[in-house]
Amino acid sequence: MGRGITYHEIECKSALNKVEGMSFSWSLNPYQGCAHGCHYCYARRYHAYRDLDPGRDFETELFVKTNVAAVLRRELRRPSWVGDLVAIGTATDPYQPVEGRYRLTRGCLEALADHNNPASLVTKGTLIVRDIDVLASMAAGSGVTVVFSLTTLDAGLWQRLEPGTPPPGQRLRAMASLVKAGVRAGVLLAPVLPGLTDDPANLEGLVSAAAAHGAQFLGAQVLYLKGGTREHFLGYLRRHHPQLLANYQRLFPGSYSPKRFQQQLQASVTQLKESYQLVDTPATPKRSVRQLSLFADNA
Repeated sequence: MGRGITYHEIECKSALNKVEGMSFSWSLNPYQGCAHGCHYCYARRYHAYRDLDPGRDFETELFVKTNVAAVLRRELRRPSWVGDLVAIGTATDPYQPVEGRYRLTRGCLEALADHNNPASLVTKGTLIVRDIDVLASMAAGSGVTVVFSLTTLDAGLWQRLEPGTPPPGQRLRAMASLVKAGVRAGVLLAPVLPGLTDDPANLEGLVSAAAAHGAQFLGAQVLYLKGGTREHFLGYLRRHHPQLLANYQRLFPGSYSPKRFQQQLQASVTQLKESYQLVDTPATPKRSVRQLSLFADNA
């Protein structure tokens, strides 16, 4: 698989993780660490919990939860489980290259489909088209939402920011394939990076491309920098965009940018969506359980 990457096969005790303060209550991550190597990734900080470097180790020391699908099936059979939506890929990309070998994300989707349980996925990976069959089955049943993360269409900037990811155009075509198969899929502009990807031309290009490829919703989220990710990303700026470093240090005295900046971004994205007639299509629950949809109203 990846050069210079070490894969650690581990067994997990639980597959489902309880989440507080989000639009979903449960998350699931078949892997830890990510070969995509996005310099801004908020999940980098989780590697510190294993006493590993959120920088290089996050991209090269990857953990594979080999039994995650079997554990998930066991948890879904519990009498206490009421069928809440499960968000997949909240701390690592479920369709990074290692999925091609281990097929753990597919195994988890099959478990959820067998239990008629709704799900959502966030990814930059085009390998997801391999699983159109199970995703289409879920779409016709309990429901599934797929969110494709995009930051820019600029080839040079994309390669610097997200060195291990599929090109943005390939992600858009993967999204179009899912939509054609009846799967609810759309775009999240995340993270929007001040001074790098927040200019009107970049945002309009992304919204235009999303609309042209049939996105059923679109949201946006400004970068945030928590410990681990903050140090790594500021180091990236120091190497590649030194002229922005001082501005970022002022804009991010803590983890988040000022609310005024975030509100301005949301207003700009809303205006662009209106210009390109990109209307968010809500999820349509097929069964009487609490079902939440990711990013339906983010922009």
